[in-house]
Amino acid sequence: MDKWGGLLAAAITGVDQLTKFLVLRQLPLGGSWPIFRWLSFTHVQNTGAAFGTLTGANRLFIAVSLVIVAVLAVGARRLKVEGGGWARWGIACVLGGACGNLIDRFWHGRVVDFVDLKVWPVFNVADSAITVGATLLVLSLWRRRAPTA
Repeated sequence: MDKWGGLLAAAITGVDQLTKFLVLRQLPLGGSWPIFRWLSFTHVQNTGAAFGTLTGANRLFIAVSLVIVAVLAVGARRLKVEGGGWARWGIACVLGGACGNLIDRFWHGRVVDFVDLKVWPVFNVADSAITVGATLLVLSLWRRRAPTA
């Protein structure tokens, strides 16, 4: 991973951890702070995967996260070459998000979620970065392999 990708991954991890720290300090578990009609900050904690599946499998998710971080770190150069510039940013987003949630699992035994859109399960900055990063990776590889006329 290059310098800019590393800086983006570190920034995502930092912003994720800062927002979670603020939620832990300012919002009681289960508490909600309305921002707009369609958005609230709602403090929930998740010991499972997305949408609360596999609750209580924290050790499994620590292991899976470590493998994902290692594979992306090792494969970053190849993915960047094959996927181009979008892959570079996608890798950084996934790494930053994975590290943010991994820190939560290590230190708290769960992931702190707080972004509540009212129509989707509550999530956090790291989850958003992972989703954006995975989308960028898929799009970048798809663009590279799309047949040209």
